[in-house]
Amino acid sequence: MILSWCLFILALTSSTTLSTNPGVEVRLTNKGLDYGRQLGIAYVQQELRNVKIPDFSGTERVVVGKVKYCLSKIHVVNVGLPRSAIDLVPGSGVKLTIGDAFISMQGNWKIKYLVLKDSGSFDLNVNGLTITTSIAVRSDETGRPTVSVTSCAASVGSAKIKFHGGASWLYDLFTRFIDKALRDALQKQICPLVTKAVEALVPQLKTLNVLAKVDKYAEIEYSMVSSPAVSTSSIDLSLKGEFYNIGKHQEPPFSPTALSLPPQTDNMLYIALSAFTFNSAAFVYNNAKVLSIYITDDMVPKSSPFRLNTKTFGALIPQIAKQFPGLMIKLLLKTEENPQINFKPKNATLQTNATITAYAIQLNGTLSPLFVLNVESSISTQVFVVGMKIAGSLSLNKMKLSLGTSYVGQFEVSTIDHIFQMVLKVVAIPIANVYLAEGYPLPALGKMQFVNPQLQILKDSILLSTDVQFTG
Repeated sequence: MILSWCLFILALTSSTTLSTNPGVEVRLTNKGLDYGRQLGIAYVQQELRNVKIPDFSGTERVVVGKVKYCLSKIHVVNVGLPRSAIDLVPGSGVKLTIGDAFISMQGNWKIKYLVLKDSGSFDLNVNGLTITTSIAVRSDETGRPTVSVTSCAASVGSAKIKFHGGASWLYDLFTRFIDKALRDALQKQICPLVTKAVEALVPQLKTLNVLAKVDKYAEIEYSMVSSPAVSTSSIDLSLKGEFYNIGKHQEPPFSPTALSLPPQTDNMLYIALSAFTFNSAAFVYNNAKVLSIYITDDMVPKSSPFRLNTKTFGALIPQIAKQFPGLMIKLLLKTEENPQINFKPKNATLQTNATITAYAIQLNGTLSPLFVLNVESSISTQVFVVGMKIAGSLSLNKMKLSLGTSYVGQFEVSTIDHIFQMVLKVVAIPIANVYLAEGYPLPALGKMQFVNPQLQILKDSILLSTDVQFTG
């Protein structure tokens, strides 16, 4: 996967939108770029082992007369790339430079001189090999990134051949001609191999999750909102980082605020996730009408002393027991506004405004409304990384109830507060946590994996610090 890691970063720049504040900021440090170089060099080294120099023959006049020769079955036995560098070229792509490389080859020879015919083997040592390649990154017709080689130069410092066996002394008379022919043939092979290696990247780059599906309701967009900012220590990328309903990209009634990354460079990769990204998710799921839930008694743990029936509620609100004796109760928990998450250093809190409507379930299955409560909740939020996803869990901090509508006369809401505390803690929030534990995908390429990821809650954002590894 030659240079895939670095080109992944640059590929995101291929189809930028009008500049706006990002929902996600990504920083690739020099440590990350060096990892990309290592991946690339290993791939180039493997490709150079595929150098094929065709058999060639000729006639040379030497002091003893004309000699016909043929070199055949030339193949690579060793490749060394001791020195390499990768440089970002702002606005265009990547430059890869390889220097002081060497290639060791072997082959067979045969000659005809007058009536003499002979054959043997040879060793070819190529030294001082230099390769400089410029790789452009652009967008294809589908908006996906693609790459191409815009320039490639390869030069061979020296090619020394050593003949073995038979009348190899004849070859020694014109090795300078053979050296030049082999050097020229080798130089013609190198750039096509590099181009082939770069072209092999295109399928890998198409795995970039610019638009990543989360579930049947939502997807998240990671397109660029501005050009990258390149410094001496890193390249910073501004991504949209916004949730949308699948098939319906509606902007929320709020916008991302300014987002910046702290000056850290110890890890390969940093990803800052703003509160805007999480709040856009709340907007999307609220629009999809999935932030509501019916709660019935079979969802309450059997160990609970409180049951969702008119007997339990009737003991606290007598009118319920009088009007609806011996019936089960169903609750509808429904958000009235988009939940909002707030990030402060080392703390994440979700604020929700919802209603709880209580119904008595008649014997024929119809629902008779009992009352509607307004519920303001402060919910502690834990965020963690699962594989290549960001996930979370909730726990109730505090809850405030007020009576919205009553169909059973006035009553003190405080008398049933403890029941609804229980309902939220042991039913509603655990259900939400099951979904939150699934997580949503972070920006990634192919078989990329995080290595020792760490999360830090900052003001208005969460910072993911990690190294990376590619498994294929």
